[in-house]
Amino acid sequence: MSDWRYRLAEQRGTLLAFGIFVVMFLIYLVNHPAIAGQGFTVNSVANVANTAANKAVLLAFVAMAQTLVVITAGIDLSVGMIFVLTNCLASWIVVGGALETMLGVIAVLVTGIACGAVNGAIVIWGRLQPIVATIATGAVYFGLALLLRPFPGGSVSEGLADALTGRIFGVVPASLVTLLVVVLVVWVPFLGGSRGAINPSVFPDSRVTSLWDQDAVSSQWFSRHVTGQPGPTWDYYLLFAPRARWGAVPGPIVSQGGPVIGQSGQLLAAIRPLLR
Repeated sequence: MSDWRYRLAEQRGTLLAFGIFVVMFLIYLVNHPAIAGQGFTVNSVANVANTAANKAVLLAFVAMAQTLVVITAGIDLSVGMIFVLTNCLASWIVVGGALETMLGVIAVLVTGIACGAVNGAIVIWGRLQPIVATIATGAVYFGLALLLRPFPGGSVSEGLADALTGRIFGVVPASLVTLLVVVLVVWVPFLGGSRGAINPSVFPDSRVTSLWDQDAVSSQWFSRHVTGQPGPTWDYYLLFAPRARWGAVPGPIVSQGGPVIGQSGQLLAAIRPLLR
């Protein structure tokens, strides 16, 4: 199979989803009142597409934040509330001149980071289940948002708002360009997606071998035969005795479990008695 056919097969799920989206969006455009009245002109389509993009990009940011947590075997139900809180805060402090707007944006970003750090601290050091902890913190963040904006209202710097929600060259939604930049700067480096993404410095021991499993065959095997959980098992450990030797069949397992990411405290508690 040629390289391009392999890549198409590799991304067939994403391509199918994108194709369905295109068809649904075309149906949406055809039935939109603005286009039904003016016809398919560049300006009418650009206006509708820009409005839809401005709303969709907000949801995309929330979805990306939630996905980063989920793929590390966690869950965060407060992401939406953090989004609401930072928006309400922005309506108060992202105003004024260029300097005031820049400082307001920095403060909003720091607030979002602080909310995430609080969630992480409660889960890791408080030893609470993420679903319980983030339900509680989400309620707190929503309450703070209501304190800031008990009623709809407020605004941000007009220059910043126009730059992020307007149209580039009168056609391309600026919000989509912003999303693309965030994807390239944050999303792609975090997720990787190729053999080159495996960093050998993570396991510098020469006895450790990293194998790239593009189709998640091993993680699905663990789910079916070991953990019994739905979906792929992304991280799992198997602990063997110091004298274990690998042959056709590995030696007896002393301890096993998962997930590993974000569960270092529980993992150490389970393994420490076995090391004595």
